[in-house]
Amino acid sequence: MVKRFFASRRTGFYLAVAREGGVGSGDEIKAIARDPDGVPVSEITRLYAEKRYGDSDVTSVRRALRVAALPEIWKEYFRGRLERMRA
Repeated sequence: MVKRFFASRRTGFYLAVAREGGVGSGDEIKAIARDPDGVPVSEITRLYAEKRYGDSDVTSVRRALRVAALPEIWKEYFRGRLERMRA
């Protein structure tokens, strides 16, 4: 199932809870802040799955590496990809 989910590139959306409380059907949910260095989850997923990087992909990876919320293991993966490109 994980492979099918990943292959579909439909990763959904992610958010953080700023204040605990109840949410019901029809309640408004709105963004209260955005990371100026933020990279969409769909772009991170695409970069992870991409077999070869073009110049614009390298730029996107470098931008993704600045995202504080990106897990370190993903950052290590992307750094390794960039290193292998230089070799």
